[in-house]
Amino acid sequence: MVLLVSWAPKGLKQLPLSLAMLCVALGWGVFSLGILSFNPDPRTYDTLAERLTELVVIIALMGAGLKLDRPLGLRAWGATWRLLAIAMPLTIAATAVLGLTGLGFSLAMSLLLGAAMAPTDPVLASDVQTGPPRSGEENEVRFNLTAEAGLNDALAFPFVNLAILVSLSGAAGLALNDLGPWFAVDVVWKLAAGGAMGWIVGKAMGWLIFRAHDRGISRHADGLVAIGATFIAYALTELVHGYGFLAVFVCALTIRASERDDDFHEEMHDFAEQIERLLMMLLLVLFGGALANGLLDALTWADALIGLAILFIVRPVVGYLSLIGSPLRKRDRIMLAYLGIRGLGSVYYLAYGINHGTFGDSERLWAITGFIVLVSIVVHGVTSTPLMALIERLGGRDEPALQGAAAPANPPKQEQLG
Repeated sequence: MVLLVSWAPKGLKQLPLSLAMLCVALGWGVFSLGILSFNPDPRTYDTLAERLTELVVIIALMGAGLKLDRPLGLRAWGATWRLLAIAMPLTIAATAVLGLTGLGFSLAMSLLLGAAMAPTDPVLASDVQTGPPRSGEENEVRFNLTAEAGLNDALAFPFVNLAILVSLSGAAGLALNDLGPWFAVDVVWKLAAGGAMGWIVGKAMGWLIFRAHDRGISRHADGLVAIGATFIAYALTELVHGYGFLAVFVCALTIRASERDDDFHEEMHDFAEQIERLLMMLLLVLFGGALANGLLDALTWADALIGLAILFIVRPVVGYLSLIGSPLRKRDRIMLAYLGIRGLGSVYYLAYGINHGTFGDSERLWAITGFIVLVSIVVHGVTSTPLMALIERLGGRDEPALQGAAAPANPPKQEQLG
């Protein structure tokens, strides 16, 4: 597994395949042949599934924040704000409606499905994200997919908590006066606390890494610092009841902004990415084993059709609609709308919701989530590499300057523009 993590990304770079596809296939084969005798079903190991996916997501969020060269800003991040403020709530609403009307789920289960399916995945989307810090691999599509994945994992949490609240309300149903505390705590406080704690920890870590004792500890440290910063930001934010996912991403952005041209950013990013890939492979091998042991047994044809609709109709349609009026070119809007990759973040939210709420029989909920993740791994894995290569061949490297961001270190030639 370790060797595959090291070699596969280089070998697959020019192929319409992904490391995630190999991991799932490996897990399915190993567990189908009985080489490993236990059943890695997340329905059985629900708490462990929650914790392991939580771990890989926060490390992926640190890596995503460190790799972004573009400074945070309203105009420079305009397409990202549209995807978060418009596409994400519409995805949750549309998915919840499909859950109620097409799947016959309760309101609580439909809300949980919508919240779990809304975020794009920061783990499995690495093939379509920006390159390492200062690499210049940051066209509009790559940048916005990275920034969206970094933020929407935290922004889905209020809706997961709303689903839990509905599930715990029982026969009496959710009262209107319950929405006030939910909005004040789960929306306002936890988002504000996550952003503030991420900024505070990021500022402190940036000072320690780059400026303490005039030279900073970056001259005497290695990339493991990124993992330490991840855990500190996450733990402190959870202690004050904020959203740790948001804190980790904001912490990474703040560290990145503290000294943009230092080589140590690349070292931290590379180390975080290696740990992320190793954990991702482990979890996807186990996911393949769960598939081999019946994770999709409860899936019906109606469930499969609704799952395909969520993946290939709901996200592309609302994603494209949210970008109407933005300065992005049409092909970039289409790509951003289409590449709404679902993965381990969705598994985390589902496990978290089930572990903290009362949703009754969740067999079909797990089955449809597993089906959507599997289809996303296969379809997006096959198509993302050639599509991204096409976008870059057509000249997708000029938009960062258009959006008011810093120009890349090696600007494209004139004939590549337009």
